[in-house]
Amino acid sequence: MRVTTDLWVSALIRRVFGGGGFAAVMSKGAPEAGAVFVLTRDRLGTVQLFGPAPQTSYDQARPDERLFVRLGDGEDQDALQARLERERKFDSDIWVVEIEAGSVPVEQLLNVSLP
Repeated sequence: MRVTTDLWVSALIRRVFGGGGFAAVMSKGAPEAGAVFVLTRDRLGTVQLFGPAPQTSYDQARPDERLFVRLGDGEDQDALQARLERERKFDSDIWVVEIEAGSVPVEQLLNVSLP
């Protein structure tokens, strides 16, 4: 059984703060099953955007696990914000969480699937 998005986002925020980082919910979506997009920022100002992985990326043995793919990176935050707006037009129930990971690498906070 998959946990609700609201609970999953709360757990992510706790893990980020537990590792000495910072996290904030920029946009709340559907509490039960909204898609989650994570915007990460490091101390040098580099920004990355992670979003839900395509359904083909899921393992049959663990279908309830949330997987992410890198949708964009670099220092151009405007391009990433434009991408989020396009996603929001497609699905108004998305969650956007911004994190500064601290001592825990993003790859340990999110299950990132390779393309």
